[in-house]
Amino acid sequence: MKRSISIFAVFALALAAVPLAGDNYLLQQATFVAMYCALALSWNLIGGYAGYPSFATAAFVGLGAYAGALLQNAGLPMIAAWIGATLIAAVFAAMLGYGLLRMKGHYFAVGSISIVEVLRLLASSWADLTGGGEGLNVPIMPGGPEFAGRVFLYAMWAVMLLAFASAVWVDRSRLGFGLRCIEQNEDAADMVGVPVTRYKTAAFTLSALFCGTVGAISASWVSYIAPTDAFSILLTLKVPVMVLLGGPGSLLGPVIGAASFVLIEQTVWSRFLDYNQAALGIVIVLLIFFLPGGVLGRLRWRAKPQAPRAAEARP
Repeated sequence: MKRSISIFAVFALALAAVPLAGDNYLLQQATFVAMYCALALSWNLIGGYAGYPSFATAAFVGLGAYAGALLQNAGLPMIAAWIGATLIAAVFAAMLGYGLLRMKGHYFAVGSISIVEVLRLLASSWADLTGGGEGLNVPIMPGGPEFAGRVFLYAMWAVMLLAFASAVWVDRSRLGFGLRCIEQNEDAADMVGVPVTRYKTAAFTLSALFCGTVGAISASWVSYIAPTDAFSILLTLKVPVMVLLGGPGSLLGPVIGAASFVLIEQTVWSRFLDYNQAALGIVIVLLIFFLPGGVLGRLRWRAKPQAPRAAEARP
């Protein structure tokens, strides 16, 4: 674990130093990397440790975006609006998770992705509050684009650090042990006294908390939100893929997967402008097919000493 923390510290310092390069494109990409790392780390709490394939990421991101935007438009300072949106997303996830997490397997997956569609329809139809299909404007941050770009990079960077710190705490705590027991055999974990529902709800709520914060920051970053963008099905599919790419249930897996995914996505977008979504999908499928345990899983497999072959083992 110490090595994982050290590697992450170097990675985080490298992201923090990006503004020194003075390149706006690198600044934007670093912000995306920090954002996706935070989302992947948060998803890993429920999808990696507990093994529950949650597709509700976009629901909490969108809820945080709208909550933060509405609070800012009501006159609340930007950071206070982010905190308020975080609390709203966490409370919503706690209430939702207590019932939703009683479902298992594909039932839970379908139920979680349906939450995204329900919230999107609510945002589209509640025009008096959310602006409906026309979307909602968010106050533009003063100080110019360069200053704002740095502020949002460090805001996403801070969320990424908090998400990683939470993952370290979960990994070392009784909660993490209980979640791993649930992932291995939920019924057996329940029989030996693990509070299954409480642990799953705690992980689900903690995961949603960071998603809500990212959504609120994103809304301030782009200064405009619309239902189709805030509650994006593509986003809710991307995040699990990032974790699977890097290695689920580990500390560094989500970080490696998110950073790799952003690099792959940008490469595909630049080379296949007309077929970028199809090309990106093919790349993702091939990577997951050839790296079923993620990048970390592959590295661990290669690091293990190989058993001697039968012919070599004969005297």
